[in-house]
Amino acid sequence: MDNSRITEFQAIFQSRLATLSHLLDIADRHFATDRAALFQLRLAPDMLPLGTQIAFTCNQPRNFALWCAKQPASNLNPNVTRLEIARDDVATTQDLLAGIKATDAQLSEIHRVDLQDGICLELHGLAYVDDFLMPNFYFHLTTTYAILRMAGVSIGKRDFMIHLAPFVKQQGDA
Repeated sequence: MDNSRITEFQAIFQSRLATLSHLLDIADRHFATDRAALFQLRLAPDMLPLGTQIAFTCNQPRNFALWCAKQPASNLNPNVTRLEIARDDVATTQDLLAGIKATDAQLSEIHRVDLQDGICLELHGLAYVDDFLMPNFYFHLTTTYAILRMAGVSIGKRDFMIHLAPFVKQQGDA
């Protein structure tokens, strides 16, 4: 079964969801109280709050896994108001990803993405992942990171790029 690209996308989503989990752990330690207010923070008045950003981050790999299983898209509840809900959303999404059994042949099939107001996109599978899911995933993950930074959570680029930790070496190490 040829699934090297599917496996690659699966690994990217898994590792970045681990990043999201890491960011939530740090936020949990930072906001021991008044977490409800944290989940309502936004970068700008016309942007969605932190809780929704977390759900939308999870929706991309979630819908990737469902697409691989030839099931319809199913978004999470966007009204995330508690850390426990956010963590559960990440964990259930990771579980869905772990169960993927698809081949790269699916990447050449046409996929329809229903948007709002009766508008849709029709993309072959590779464009669906590369041009729709991945950009949306990184947008919402980055926005989550930025809201946490704005809220004073002590995170930095190292936390956002934690997936590179296994490759860090001391200079001179082989």
